[in-house]
Amino acid sequence: MKTCKEMKKNNQLQVIVKNSGLEKTKAQYILEKFTNYFEIASEWEKKAKEIVVTKEDDEVEMQMARVGRLFLRDKRIAIEKARVELKQQALREGKAIDGISNVLKGLIIPIEEYLEKQEKFVELKEKAEAEKERIEEEEKAERERIAKEEAERKEQERIRLENVRLQKEAMAREKKMKAEREKAQAKLKAEREASEKAQAKLKAEREASEKAQAEIVAKAKAERVEAEILAKQEREEVERLARIEREKAEKMLAKERAAAEKVRLEKEKVQRLLDEQIECPFCHRKFNK
Repeated sequence: MKTCKEMKKNNQLQVIVKNSGLEKTKAQYILEKFTNYFEIASEWEKKAKEIVVTKEDDEVEMQMARVGRLFLRDKRIAIEKARVELKQQALREGKAIDGISNVLKGLIIPIEEYLEKQEKFVELKEKAEAEKERIEEEEKAERERIAKEEAERKEQERIRLENVRLQKEAMAREKKMKAEREKAQAKLKAEREASEKAQAKLKAEREASEKAQAEIVAKAKAERVEAEILAKQEREEVERLARIEREKAEKMLAKERAAAEKVRLEKEKVQRLLDEQIECPFCHRKFNK
């Protein structure tokens, strides 16, 4: 059963056709051509409101919105195609068709736009958030630029004042340094003359010292050579005595090894004789074979 709203829309279509002045046959033809679209628009007006996307993972609702939008787009394209075909019949029919088409599109386009918003919920939300972030970044950059310019202006003024102060201090310092420099130059001249005299004396003393040092070095060299010869002789004597002691120790060790080998052989011989003894079964005394 049709609702009051659907009946009102259908009546609106009938009024447009009636006011167009078309003959009954053509009017009925147009009504039959477009009435079905009114029913589709009314049906999807209800369905669309049931599709609501509230978060990013509402993928089913977004897919349903896409299906509905594409379906309605096809119907809108079909309406436009029907409008073009019917308008070619006559200007008066075109007026009626335009009126009906505009009414139908006026009904469908808001639904289509609504469904597109539901379908592209994530994209639109991301664009809105991106735009908000862009504006915030621009505002932040502008604040930072203003703050930076103000800081630079203050820093330039501080540098200017500092330069003025430094220039005054430099002039006073240069004046003082000039007087001190002239005084120091006079003092340096006197010290240089005294230094030249002292250097001449020092040169003579150094030459005498170098001569004495050369004699000491030559004497020390001769003593070192003599000490090296004595050390070499002592070292050779120590090595000779050590070699004699080593040879004695090796001979003694060889004797000890020979004695130990002799004892070992004796023990083996005794053990072998013990192993070869026979025990008497009556008196239990042992005898060699």
